[in-house]
Amino acid sequence: MTSLLTKLVLATLAVTAALPAASPAGKFVPIFDGVSLKGWDGNPKLWTVEDGAIVGRTTAEDPIPHNSFLVWRQGVVDNFELKLDFMIEGGNSGIQYRAFEKPREWGPHVLGGLQADFEAGEQHTGGLYGERSRRILARRGQKVEIGADGRPTEVGRVGDPVELQKRIDLEGWNTFHVIARGNHYIHKINGHVMVDVIDNDPNAPVSGLLGLQVHRGPPMTVRFRNVQLKRLELTPRRKVVFIGGVKSHGYGSHEHTAGIKLLIRALGECCSEILSVAYFDGHPGDPTALDNADAVVLYSNGGLRHPWLGATRQIDGLAARRAGLGAIHFAVEVPEGEPGSKFLDWIGGYFERWWSVNPHWTLRKPVLAKGHPVANGVEPFEIHDEWYFHIRFRPGMDRVTPILQAVPPKETMSRPDGPASGNPYARAAVKRGELQTTMWVSERPNGGRGFGFTGGHVHWNWAHPGYRKLVLNAVAWIAGVEVPKDGMESGPYSMDDMLANQDYPPWGNYDRAEVERMVASWAK
Repeated sequence: MTSLLTKLVLATLAVTAALPAASPAGKFVPIFDGVSLKGWDGNPKLWTVEDGAIVGRTTAEDPIPHNSFLVWRQGVVDNFELKLDFMIEGGNSGIQYRAFEKPREWGPHVLGGLQADFEAGEQHTGGLYGERSRRILARRGQKVEIGADGRPTEVGRVGDPVELQKRIDLEGWNTFHVIARGNHYIHKINGHVMVDVIDNDPNAPVSGLLGLQVHRGPPMTVRFRNVQLKRLELTPRRKVVFIGGVKSHGYGSHEHTAGIKLLIRALGECCSEILSVAYFDGHPGDPTALDNADAVVLYSNGGLRHPWLGATRQIDGLAARRAGLGAIHFAVEVPEGEPGSKFLDWIGGYFERWWSVNPHWTLRKPVLAKGHPVANGVEPFEIHDEWYFHIRFRPGMDRVTPILQAVPPKETMSRPDGPASGNPYARAAVKRGELQTTMWVSERPNGGRGFGFTGGHVHWNWAHPGYRKLVLNAVAWIAGVEVPKDGMESGPYSMDDMLANQDYPPWGNYDRAEVERMVASWAK
């Protein structure tokens, strides 16, 4: 078995260099349905839908104490284009993008960050404003560079501000087109460039929320319609989208939200080339969520509740454009037949009922695929988890490389036969003492990459540096990022880090002291 592993690793070494970025598949997609505020979140006293338009309205009888926003909650924006029509009666408004919020400090529905500004008057429309941050960054007609100190400098003109104002209908509908590509922002109204900005501030946002504003002060009414979003490629950075499953197994188990947030934090510590975003509770409601993804990693429920069973065409599209695809723990299980065939294509293998098994056991004396980037910097480790094995792989292990293997103890077959507990084929393999693959990577004929990791049941295991590094290396590898010789370094993480973002309260018989000792030992 070791010689086979060596051959498989050597066969893939020629193609383990960093991949070119996956070609983006973005197109303009409506993010307002024209009849409701589904996917949007704001003060219901201020926001309604009337005649196919989002309407924000303030009154003299009930003035607002601060600017308030209707926030798009289906996702965040990074590199994008946004088009919408607007009409305003009185006051000031704007389109907030790559925005941040601090609800505990400011109250609900208050955003800060970049704003495409407009008003009922003739001074600010088309400009770039830093809401609750850097204030006026570019006025209509200006070409601006923002320095590392956050201060703007005019470096040219895109037009005469008075003439540009004449292109705006103060009493009717106008089309605002916002383009944010890296640190370059362009605002257009009715097809005319209003500002062109290069932002060299190292603290400038690279992603964030999208929102629509009503302004404090005199009564006002603002309308928005035909709201459309298009994702743009992130090159030279790579975008990784994590998809988390719904709550399921209880405290410390299948902690999709907590696990993903920890992995994103770790990637932020070790890899500036990756921008990570996450969607939770199943496949994203954001219709553009995956359009500019270089890799998508699923950590969720599986089987008949697998989030991708209803998204086959979308995942096929990702695979066709060479985006990386990864699955963690239960997410490697799909029904056999067409779903299983898709997983063989997408990531090289899957958990097949009445063939694969899911016992809890301690992985000992593992065999790592030394020489493959996903194993970079990882030393053999022993750890207890629900390690699935006897995975269904592509015939002949075609372009599939085992990364983490071990011989399961006989105790893994102590349960009676069942869909996931045991079967004659797995029993025979354990009896023969065969190495079983608990993590693998794969390549598709077009160069796209995938991985499967069967651990991930026990949340505390993410504190283990080798365990965590394997998955971080795999995420980087499928995204086309070169994995360092020593692997993706992150942490160490404390018990407080591991307790963050849990879905459930502790069980009554939970032995925190034992878990703390384990986590502390791994943090050394």
